[in-house]
Amino acid sequence: VICLEDAVREVDLPLAFTNVAALLRSMPSATELRLFVRPRDPAMLGHLLRLPDIDRVTGFVLPKVTPDTLPAYLAQPLSPAHLLMPTLETCEAFDPTELRRLRDQLRTMKPRVLAVRIGGNDLLQALGVRRAPHRTSYDGPLGTIIANIAGMFLPDGFALSTPVMERFDDPMLLLEEMLRDLEHGLSSKTAIHPAQVPVIHGALAVSGADLGEARSMQESGAPAVFGSRGRLCEPATHGRWADAIIRRAALF
Repeated sequence: VICLEDAVREVDLPLAFTNVAALLRSMPSATELRLFVRPRDPAMLGHLLRLPDIDRVTGFVLPKVTPDTLPAYLAQPLSPAHLLMPTLETCEAFDPTELRRLRDQLRTMKPRVLAVRIGGNDLLQALGVRRAPHRTSYDGPLGTIIANIAGMFLPDGFALSTPVMERFDDPMLLLEEMLRDLEHGLSSKTAIHPAQVPVIHGALAVSGADLGEARSMQESGAPAVFGSRGRLCEPATHGRWADAIIRRAALF
């Protein structure tokens, strides 16, 4: 993701646009890289869409999306091929009614939504606090917020991307947070430093034991209930978990 929002000062925006335009010109027309650009607001999205070769971008991260701002983003001349990643990072994320409104709006365009991102730092900014340096997101106020968002969006089949880990020098803390992410059904995380990438990918790797159980549940002749590793396996209630495990194993 190329960020033109909080990661760029206002005075540096002209240079940032120049760099984005140069990157688009130099990119091969066919690439497996999924490149997203994060504008500041709907007006900036409109400017980006007028850049030559913008069709080489996979899509856009939409910051600070609410039920009231989403229509302004969608009013821009987006290509039908552009994917979107709306970000929940405003006070509306604390309000179940507003979350439900936004979820219902996104339902109408679900095939275009690659993931819904949770903007942890902006949510903490709304509370006037900062994440403790030696604790995971789940050990502070974000824990409840993430759980509420997961309960609102995951049952509808939306992928959720969890907040960044500010500490890029503590791989064990990142791994601990990733394991908590997975317990909540969240299998996408934003990295802010190259050192975080292998930790994230490693956490998303599937154990042979989990993959074996998932495959057993997917077999046509699987019992309704059986035991594995001293644990209940019930395809009727563990089916979505098994699907997710098999998909993750194919990627990581």
